[in-house]
Amino acid sequence: GNSINILEKLWGKALDCIYPPACPVCGTPLPAGLRQQGICRGCVEKIVYIGDENCLKCGKPLDDDDKEYCHDCTKTKHIFDRSAAVFSYSDGLKQSIYRFKYKGCREYGKWYATQMADRLGILIKIWSPDVIVPVPMYAKKQRARGYNQAEIIACELGKIMHIPVNTQSLKRNKNTVPMKEVSGHDRSKNLENAFIADKNVVKYKKILLVDDIYTTGATLDACAAVLKKYGVEKVYGACLCIGRGMS
Repeated sequence: GNSINILEKLWGKALDCIYPPACPVCGTPLPAGLRQQGICRGCVEKIVYIGDENCLKCGKPLDDDDKEYCHDCTKTKHIFDRSAAVFSYSDGLKQSIYRFKYKGCREYGKWYATQMADRLGILIKIWSPDVIVPVPMYAKKQRARGYNQAEIIACELGKIMHIPVNTQSLKRNKNTVPMKEVSGHDRSKNLENAFIADKNVVKYKKILLVDDIYTTGATLDACAAVLKKYGVEKVYGACLCIGRGMS
């Protein structure tokens, strides 16, 4: 009970002294006074939060001449219902996500999820999903990397927001070409038949998909198409970063 919690906290503090947590943006050890915030003071200027003026469909920041929807979403009929993101895909976050995905820095997931809950928590509560589902990786690729970065963020977000997480109902059926290597208009083609859903997914009315980067929405659309085929009514997306898209 209580004594175990106290011991866990003391052990955590001892570990922090021996192995100080790193700033998820620059990767350097955090001074003790900044560990609560989880980020260096200097790195606050390297990240760009999405403001209030954003696309009502995908969450991308709007240009001055856009009214309610971004350039991409006025031209594309998305299958997902709505999506939102925390950060613009700036240089600081690019380096951070690279270390998170490819250099084993999975501990960044906790800070990412905290930021997601802080910035998107009210919207997620309005959506009221029954479950959080991370965008899956191809199993062989996940075994090679050791983890799915979207799953780490999803599990941490689920803990913070008290929403169950399901990592089994949606699977990636084939190893697609990495999306960063595919031009905008070919992304949907690249993802054809890439995902399969368990038929039991119908027990969920509303699903929140979690991913690290949103560019054109092709991945969320491909997941949403499969989930809706099995009877899910609403599919939302929460992404850490959002890129410029095709425009």
